Parts: sequence; C-alpha cells; structure tokens
Amino acid sequence: MRTTNGENRMIPKTLIKIVIAGILLLMVNEVWAHGMSEADRQAMLDGGYLQYLWLGATHMLTGYDHLLFVFGIVFFLTTFMDVVKYITVFTVGHSITLISATLMGITANYYLIDAVIALSVCYIGFENTGGFRKYFEKPPNLLLAVFLFGFIHGFGLSTRLQQLPLGDEGLIWRILSFNVGIELGQVGALCIMVALLFKWRRTQSFLQISNVSNNGLIAAGALLFLTQMHGYLHTVNPDEFGFSEDSHFHAHEAMEAQSTPPGSEYGISQEEEPQDLLSRPR
Repeated sequence: MRTTNGENRMIPKTLIKIVIAGILLLMVNEVWAHGMSEADRQAMLDGGYLQYLWLGATHMLTGYDHLLFVFGIVFFLTTFMDVVKYITVFTVGHSITLISATLMGITANYYLIDAVIALSVCYIGFENTGGFRKYFEKPPNLLLAVFLFGFIHGFGLSTRLQQLPLGDEGLIWRILSFNVGIELGQVGALCIMVALLFKWRRTQSFLQISNVSNNGLIAAGALLFLTQMHGYLHTVNPDEFGFSEDSHFHAHEAMEAQSTPPGSEYGISQEEEPQDLLSRPR
C-alpha cells in the first residue's frame, strides 16, 4: 500500500496530536495508577465475587501503566504464538505476586511500587528502540525481563487490593475473582492493540513512526514515574489509600497541619503576643 507525500506529512501531525491528547488525559485523570474510587471500594465490600471480577477488569482497563507496558510488549510481535508466549509469562508473573502477596499480607508503599512499574514502561520502550543492542554486546533476555516485571506489576495490584478490608471468609475466592477480572480486562485491551497494530503494520507509516512511538512510551513512563514519586513525597499517612481527600490542595493542607508550629519547641504559642511573653513567670 502506498501513501502520498501529503499523507506522509499528515502522519507526524496526527501522531503529535495523539501524544498531546494522551498526556492531557493522564494529567486530567490524575494519574495515580491503579487508584480505586470510594465507590469502587464500597462496591467491592458490598458485592459478591462477580463484583470483584468486574472491578478487576475495569481496574486493568484504567491502569495506564499496565496498558502501556503490554502495548510495548506486543509492538513488534508479528505472530500469534509470540504474542501468546510473551503475554503468558507476563500473566503468570503478575498472577503469582497478586495472589501470594495478598494472601500473605505482604505489602509496600504503593506509590513506590507504581514508580517502579512506570520504569518498566521506560524499559520496554528503550528495548523497542534498540537501546540495549546499541550498548550491550548481548542484550538482556526480553522474555525473562517481561516475566520479572510481571512480578512487580502483580505486587502493585496486590498493594492496592490490600487497602480493602477483605476479611478471612472467602478471601481466596475474592482474590481469584479479582485476578480473573484483571486477565479478562487485559485480554480485551490486548485484542484491540493487536488488531490496530496488525492493520498499522501494513502501512508504510509503521516503520517511519515506530521509533517515535516507542520514544513516546519512554516519555510516558517517565511522566508516570515523576507523578508517582510526587504522590509518594506528598503522602500524609503512608497507610492511607492514595489521596483520601479529593484534591491535591487538601493534601498540602493536611501536611502543613501536621508540621510543628514555630516556637513550639520552647513552649511558645504563635497566638501569644510579645507583651504576653514578657509577663510570663520565669
């Protein structure tokens, strides 16, 4: 299939618009990856196993870092068996840590985990641009890297799931239902990605813009990393579920409220006037 010069000039402009729209979408939606709304949390507590399955699926479909990583994995995969192989090892990896870490109550600060997940997006973008082949005689094994990153992605999902009071009765079934929902959401997103990439590969623009697209993955991963680190540095309580209040401004207010008022170390209150200090008994 041939493209005209006019079409070729339009492609970069279209790509730039898509990238800008994507960045704005991430910013507008407050990219605290994997975050659950209060409504979702209550639904999981009140609902049955099907509710956990549904929320697992929607959680994956709104997990920007997961979707970007999966998109990077399949970007250059041209055969069905290759897609199955790489996605299977990723699925096995994140299922292991999602289930085992939740059952054993192993957790960590979710902002830091999500920051590492964001770096995995940078990694896959760098791999796709041939970065490792430029600097290493023997580049890292991509299949092994995808499997190991699967562990980290699953741990990130587990830290979020553990913010809910899951209880002991039926715990394993809740976890499994959530995990199945995650996989169904991933399969749905994957089908769309593979179909779009299959069609795109048949055009001349694919090779022209593939490098730009994967550099975009690196940039998106870096943006997500900075966002998560910003969230970590602005967390008031390390055990809280994200921003329990609706705005960034409230988080700053809460941090300031917890700070020690000037002069308190000397037993001096800010409300006291200077004349009051002179009249205090010595």
